[in-house]
Amino acid sequence: MEAPPLSSFRLCVSRRSRTARDAASGASIEVEVTHPFHPWKGRRLVLATRKQNWGEDRVMFFDAHGQLRSLPAAWTDVDPPDARTDAAAGRSFFRADDLSTLVALVGEIKSRHHSRRKRVK
Repeated sequence: MEAPPLSSFRLCVSRRSRTARDAASGASIEVEVTHPFHPWKGRRLVLATRKQNWGEDRVMFFDAHGQLRSLPAAWTDVDPPDARTDAAAGRSFFRADDLSTLVALVGEIKSRHHSRRKRVK
């Protein structure tokens, strides 16, 4: 069986908006890159969507070339500021939750390292 000619296919263009909208006002939602070491720090981006991608919360947006890109949501102002971060007023570089996670991770690495040393001896 022969395939139909390409001219018989219609181009389907979505009429839906490519950006996320505020439910109440219908306005586009913008986020600002806030990560202190990111080259786009301070840049405002129009949010396309937000989802879990590669195991983390990410904001999706279209770059200047129309390519869908993403950044970790934590690197933007998409969420309201953490109360502890506000209270620290720039005096602390780490959040307590992140430090607790780091302590657990270091403990896990240490226990793996010690169990490996016991097997080698």
